[in-house]
Amino acid sequence: MRILFVALFACVFTIAGFSQKLTIEDAVLARSKGLTPDALSQLRWTKDGNTFSYVEDDALMLGTSKGAVKKKLTLEQINKVTGLTLKRFPYFSWEEGQKLSFNHQGKAYLVDLSGKRFSSSDLPEDAENSDVHKETNSIAFTRVNNLFVQANGEVKQVTNNEEGIVSGQAIARYEFGIGKGTFWSPNGKFLAFYQKDESNVTEYPLVDYSTTPASLNNIKYPMAGEQSEIASVGIYNVESGKSIFIYPQRMKGDTYYFTNLSWTPDNRSVLIAVVTRDQDRMELHQYNALTGEFQQILMQEKDPAYVEPEHPAIPIPGSPNQFLWFSEKSGFDQLYKMDLSGKALGNSKANFPITSFLGFNGDASKAFVMGTGVNPTEMHLFSLDIATMELSQITRKSGYHSIKMSEDGSMFIDRFQSITTPGTTSLHSVSGKLIKELHVVEDPLADRPTGKVELMTINATDGTELHARMIKPSNFDPKTKYPVLVYVYNGPHVQLVTNRWNGGAPLWMNSLAEDGFIVFTVDGRGSDNRGKSFEQAIHRNLGAIEVSDQMDGVSFLRTLEYVDAERMAVHGWSYGGFMTTSLMLKQPGAFQVGVAGGPVIDWTYYEVMYTERYMDSPKQNSKGYAEANLKNHVKNLEGKLLMIHGTVDDVVVMQHNMSFLKTCVDEGVQVDFFAYPGHPHNVRGKDRVHLMTKVIDYIKANL
Repeated sequence: MRILFVALFACVFTIAGFSQKLTIEDAVLARSKGLTPDALSQLRWTKDGNTFSYVEDDALMLGTSKGAVKKKLTLEQINKVTGLTLKRFPYFSWEEGQKLSFNHQGKAYLVDLSGKRFSSSDLPEDAENSDVHKETNSIAFTRVNNLFVQANGEVKQVTNNEEGIVSGQAIARYEFGIGKGTFWSPNGKFLAFYQKDESNVTEYPLVDYSTTPASLNNIKYPMAGEQSEIASVGIYNVESGKSIFIYPQRMKGDTYYFTNLSWTPDNRSVLIAVVTRDQDRMELHQYNALTGEFQQILMQEKDPAYVEPEHPAIPIPGSPNQFLWFSEKSGFDQLYKMDLSGKALGNSKANFPITSFLGFNGDASKAFVMGTGVNPTEMHLFSLDIATMELSQITRKSGYHSIKMSEDGSMFIDRFQSITTPGTTSLHSVSGKLIKELHVVEDPLADRPTGKVELMTINATDGTELHARMIKPSNFDPKTKYPVLVYVYNGPHVQLVTNRWNGGAPLWMNSLAEDGFIVFTVDGRGSDNRGKSFEQAIHRNLGAIEVSDQMDGVSFLRTLEYVDAERMAVHGWSYGGFMTTSLMLKQPGAFQVGVAGGPVIDWTYYEVMYTERYMDSPKQNSKGYAEANLKNHVKNLEGKLLMIHGTVDDVVVMQHNMSFLKTCVDEGVQVDFFAYPGHPHNVRGKDRVHLMTKVIDYIKANL
């Protein structure tokens, strides 16, 4: 009887229009609680170019070019043929002959699609940064700071480094688009790899408080104006077992960066972008892969602010001497067609950024790329005619398209979402014509009260158009005065306001809105996907025009009758922590409370590669560094300010916050501080619930 009463009460409760509130815990752990839009798992094209697959209910589903889908391989079959006891379908890659490859507990498995045949091989023990050449099955990997290669069943040590030398890993602290440290030649006979000499780079101490006594972990951390790593590129000959090394020509004696390494199709040369330490000049060099000899400069770029190459050269199939190159020199990232004589053969000429390259069609007459189109909050698929370098837009529906092209470029799968659409996945011909809708996402918040998310534009003081997002409570009343949280990042390479589901906002913002807040975000100058002039406006003066743009957002909010201008808070992390602190100190009284997470306080404490791009060196720009140094503005604080930092942050080191707190003590200024033991630059996992609860509770208590 009691059970029946509870069930009946729950039913009446729902029918009456009530539903479960979105809590902070729900919002932070949204994925595990089923509150994020679901998607087809492991969706990808097979190697044959006209079939695709995804995993559903621990089974592999195979789809045809006409959209017909059927079950092909189950987890039970994989376990039976391999003798494994996997609990879920493994994360796999497609290999030739429609075979699946995956790794498990030190072994590599290859399973036939029929589920009746398999093979396995041992992976190198303790391998890190593994890089497999599929055709030869050779594996490059690292152990500690050395590089190894496993080929023809034999493991050879490529480097035997002294302390301070690191081979086969990403360099330049992952700047310049660098994401890995090894690069196989097309035929797999050679391996190019980054090597860095960081013996002169200062060691930075990170303390582990979980041990007794606490223990020390020293990392290499090159700060702005200090000595940086010295880069080189090695090329290992698999057959001879010997390596040659490449050092940049024409720049000897200068500090420089090596990046965007790529091979020519004939396996005989590598192309490397060489960037000066000042980052105002880049040269694309060609080197002989057999001797390391410098061959020629293919192109060069200069910019009074900075150049920032982030993409390797893209060889054009069937045209061994031609390649595509990304450059922002026209004002937006575009693709330029070049040849190996250094001759420019045309470019895409769009007045919006091309953000990524997806591939070519079968005869390489067209390339497929992603770009924002005319609306910077969107993302669309375009085709690029290689002969004319003309762009044609393929996706038209307003929103954010994530595309997977088939191997031959004849079809694509579109994962689409917008502010009103959680997600649809559909199969299309290359013309954009719909073949079949594969998956429609149900709104995961359908039974939760959540307010309207709105995208809008506002104008900066000088008329520059800025994109903004506002989240209101579900029971919004325009006659009520609401407190406001401004969430901020406003730094390079980040765009917060997009035409995606929920406007790209994390769900904790919806939860806070349901507690009676307006949550507002502006992408000011310096933010991503708006072109060079918009992004470079911050050069040498970080925290200046960004603060101005954020204050234009505040001015807009103050014109709204439902905004309580006397109860405004600001919160952000990393660059957003820098911006939060900047706004609290440089615009005293505008916000009554701020919460800054992992903030940059003094740019001389931040890494060389990033900081000197945007600020030049401390010696070159002492005035800019002094103005951006937030310790110089501590005495201006009005309101409540909470500073948060992870104790082992290896990105924005904790010295930023410690030096800020010391200045606050010296100036007699009261601030609050909280540290997250054992966490690096961000707080993840279940501890993030604690973090967001602390942030929101602090804001509520002080508004």
